[in-house]
Amino acid sequence: MSVHEGKRKLEGLPYGKLGVISLSGCESLCKQVDRYLVDWRTERKSEHQGSLAYEGYQRNTYMIDSAITRFGTGEAKGVIGQSVRGMDLYLLVDVCNYSISYRMGGHKNYMSPDDHYQDLKRIIGAIGGRARRVTVIMPFLYEGRRLTRESRESLDCALALQELVRMGVDNILTFDAHDARVQNAIPLSGFDTVRPAYQFMKGLLCNVKSLNIDSDHMMIISPDESGMHRAIYLANVLGLDLGTFYKKKDYSRLIDGKNPIISHEFLGSSVKGKDCIVVDDMISSGETALDVARELKRMQAGRIYLMATFGLFTKGLEEFDKAHRDGLITKILTTNCIYQPQELLNREYYISCDMSKYIAFIIDTLNHDSSISDLLNPINRIQSLVKRYRDGEDLD
Repeated sequence: MSVHEGKRKLEGLPYGKLGVISLSGCESLCKQVDRYLVDWRTERKSEHQGSLAYEGYQRNTYMIDSAITRFGTGEAKGVIGQSVRGMDLYLLVDVCNYSISYRMGGHKNYMSPDDHYQDLKRIIGAIGGRARRVTVIMPFLYEGRRLTRESRESLDCALALQELVRMGVDNILTFDAHDARVQNAIPLSGFDTVRPAYQFMKGLLCNVKSLNIDSDHMMIISPDESGMHRAIYLANVLGLDLGTFYKKKDYSRLIDGKNPIISHEFLGSSVKGKDCIVVDDMISSGETALDVARELKRMQAGRIYLMATFGLFTKGLEEFDKAHRDGLITKILTTNCIYQPQELLNREYYISCDMSKYIAFIIDTLNHDSSISDLLNPINRIQSLVKRYRDGEDLD
């Protein structure tokens, strides 16, 4: 079943009446997803349309009324404002949205990932097992970087996944998991991690008009060995050469809980004169991304594009502003799966890759109990996009 920026052909009966629930801080993305679902289902015709299984299939909105009510102590409860009995529910949560606040003891308190995760459990608790199926869409996987135990330390992501399953969650959908092996914590439950490779390439090609996408002019770069699978995938799809860095660390000491990086060593063919796409799952402080960009420029690379699913920018944007002014980086691309402050959206070097249509495709398809394999592996769509770009077609 192919997709080309349009509607999917879905002929099976829906698994249940569709409902979409937005957790705090995810409302904007959820509304965009809802708009696509409403438009597609209004136009869609089916031979089963008169059956009871299609009752409520076409509606003005699929969003379910829900809220988190807080008390002065900071304690809270989840509330569902309408019946969800027998429904196929999709809960969207952004655990990285630090802009949401609440009052606690008379003071303003900003929500942490722990707060968002706790609110997710409150809404699941309010559903109370009445839904036919519950799917959690958590683009940034809660505690996803804590997935291996090296000493006496917690494995928070594994514990969270097991807890959600025990509460009745049937499927968990995330984007670009730091390490997908974390799903081994729930081997009998649904877990999918989605690559936004197509959205990245569309964002790049729609905004940069002078790219030569061949191995003589472009390379894909992994900033470290742990993220090689992302770079390998994109390099193979585009037919480009691959390079990677590995981190030389000082294991004799700890700084902020981490072994400090001594240097980044490069493995790969020459980058001289080539545009480089650096692919990663997240930009946190940005230190690694900027170190890699400096090293690539030292090796006389051409333009440098940073692609990361999640733009956290935990230490602000000043260093990126300077890197752009100095010609170190040309563009930064991240998705709108997590909170994006307005100051980031205002940067001329920043490209936001919209994921709302993709998420709507996934929800629409899963609700019909159809396969999402082609959505998880968009090779044909990426190659078609590149061909249209080379042919000078309009990609918007």
